[in-house]
Amino acid sequence: MKLNLNIQPLSSWINLKSEPLIISGPCSAETEEQLLSTAHLLAATGKVSVLRAGIWKPRTRPGEFEGIGSIGLEWLKRAKAETGLPTAVEVATAKHVEEALAAGVDILWIGARSTANPFTVQEIADALKGVDIPVLVKNPVNPDISLWIGALERINNAGITKLGAIHRGFSSYEKSSFRNEPMWELAIQLKTHCPELPIINDPSHICGNRELIPYISQKALDMDMQGLMIESHIDPSVAWTDAKQQVTPAALEELVSRLSVREPESTNPAFSDKLAELRKQIDKIDDTLITKLGERMAIVEKIGQYKRDNKVTILQVNRWDEILKKGSAFARAMKLDLNFTEKFLELVHGESIRKQNEIMNEGKTEEEVAKAAAEEATN
Repeated sequence: MKLNLNIQPLSSWINLKSEPLIISGPCSAETEEQLLSTAHLLAATGKVSVLRAGIWKPRTRPGEFEGIGSIGLEWLKRAKAETGLPTAVEVATAKHVEEALAAGVDILWIGARSTANPFTVQEIADALKGVDIPVLVKNPVNPDISLWIGALERINNAGITKLGAIHRGFSSYEKSSFRNEPMWELAIQLKTHCPELPIINDPSHICGNRELIPYISQKALDMDMQGLMIESHIDPSVAWTDAKQQVTPAALEELVSRLSVREPESTNPAFSDKLAELRKQIDKIDDTLITKLGERMAIVEKIGQYKRDNKVTILQVNRWDEILKKGSAFARAMKLDLNFTEKFLELVHGESIRKQNEIMNEGKTEEEVAKAAAEEATN
């Protein structure tokens, strides 16, 4: 599915100080001195193209710092005047939009919590009608690409053509080293749906701690993302919000200097020829994989018929354990990632169960199929 978004290239609405695009600034504007000091140091690096700061902060629980509010817009205005850096803030209501526009903010972004609510996004979109300002849309908190796409469409339908997405990771029940799981595949899906859409990575919110930011930043650039939004504070140790994921301006300069910026294409004919040759080999292997999966599913259908005729349940846990153990051992021998192998086997097994379920329930009503599935799960 290709998205029909009417958008302008990133280069037409952001003046890059350097490659890649860096949007940076404190998680929260706390005091005028803190914001101005941070802004001057960031501008001095020569690496930052846009100054960001949180003015209104959606917090999980009441009583936590919810942002300095509208007065912070005046501090941003002064920071822009003194440093020359365009400014960006998060907006979550129509009133936020109106106040930010009145204060001369250059770029707006919609946060993850707002993206998850179509009513909120539509309210923001309605407030933006008739306005020519860049808008960036963060992915929703949960891994739902339809919500992300829907938010982009709503903003685009309001007439915003300077549009981009921010990949900040997704909430997950699984514990890992990250605050939010990157789930790169969802960002790739979005890029596939709309190749011309700029995607900016937010390693600060993905990582949750500054130590991992260089790794995620480099990976994002290697995935052909157009820039990074990295939180920076003059003294992260005393930050009022998200202290662990902010870096000093000096650390930011060093981090960006160490990044390798790669081109999405090469003009070297020898490289192109070799890449085409290798891709042909991949295509041939892919064809074989799909052929073998088709052959496997044909056998699965026979198994389903045999189980049906002999009144045997579809799911047999011992057999699945056997497949998983054997597959994992084989994957280790082939130097394949175990997590990838398990996910692949789960997908294949899930499709096998679905096919057998169809065979078991041929000619039955939806209610009868649902009842049979419930009984199968219980067994």
